[in-house]
Amino acid sequence: MSQPSILISGGGIAGPVCAWWLHQAGIKTTIIERAPELRKAGQGIDIRDQAREVVKLMELWESVTAKSTKEKGLLFVDSQGKTCASFPVDEKHGNSFTSDVEIIRGDLAQVFYDATKETSEYIFDDHVTEIEDDGKKVTCTFAKGPQRTFDLVIGADGMRSKVRRLTIPLENDGLSSCAQWTAYFTIPAAPHDGQFAKWYNAPGGRLILLRPDNGGGTTRVYLAITGTVHASKIAHYPTLSVPEQKKLWRQLTSDMGFEITRVLDEMDRSDDFYMQEIAQVKPPQFSRGRVALVGDAGYCPSPISGMGTSVAIYGAYCLAGELAACGGEWEVGLKRYREKMLPIRLMDRSRDIDIPVGWRGEV
Repeated sequence: MSQPSILISGGGIAGPVCAWWLHQAGIKTTIIERAPELRKAGQGIDIRDQAREVVKLMELWESVTAKSTKEKGLLFVDSQGKTCASFPVDEKHGNSFTSDVEIIRGDLAQVFYDATKETSEYIFDDHVTEIEDDGKKVTCTFAKGPQRTFDLVIGADGMRSKVRRLTIPLENDGLSSCAQWTAYFTIPAAPHDGQFAKWYNAPGGRLILLRPDNGGGTTRVYLAITGTVHASKIAHYPTLSVPEQKKLWRQLTSDMGFEITRVLDEMDRSDDFYMQEIAQVKPPQFSRGRVALVGDAGYCPSPISGMGTSVAIYGAYCLAGELAACGGEWEVGLKRYREKMLPIRLMDRSRDIDIPVGWRGEV
């Protein structure tokens, strides 16, 4: 019997985690990533609940904690920067706004990439354009590379998943808008920034969040604007270039107060600016035939829920576990995966970790 092969679209978080566990089961994986290289920037994220256990089982917890931002907590401030309320890290349980382990998305992606680069085939600067599932194999056409055939395809390509669009087309691309838009970028750190995050709310549903970086030389900025009243001005952002998006943010936020002048001036010079709509992904199914979705592609609780990364890690672990246990009966494995992840998709965070059949011998 030949070694099964699986294509994973997306080299961020869920994709490499899934690949790591599939390798433990002797399944060959190819990870294709649209970006020309590993995306190093990104927002601060944390790892909570079941996902912590998954990372510890991978023996990567020390690598993750070594890259922690060391953020000490959150301050709510007024337009003059004066503290109105303080919320330090809950060091005992890690369930405060700032987790006891807070890490930059790019740093976490690097940890998972380093753990899989020798056991998975990585293809950068390419993406899937067509998927043909004949019930026995899945043939994939790529934007640049030659056509290839796999036993299974996994979409781990984020909230606006191309794999989901090709296999499970949905109204509004499967997105449920939260009527909020946000921009992420880094700016040079100032001496007064400190190790606490600073959150400022301005009239008009607007906010600035400044967070310390783990290197100490930069501060991470989050700009956000909320409300359906803004939709006509900002919802078309995917059609804009990055300079045009920056100009739009300046138009919408320049009168906010706090440190908005510094933030916008540095935004214009930043080379890691990224903008997105805050939305949820709750498709009626997250697999069809021999194609499965994992992480934000299949169940995105939204980037502001604090649970997106954790759900993605746990979902990747569950998917790999059920595929490992099904003995090539992929429909059976995907059915078990759906059954296991539906309660998580509904955000039942009270569940204890449920070990997939494929890994019960590993714990």
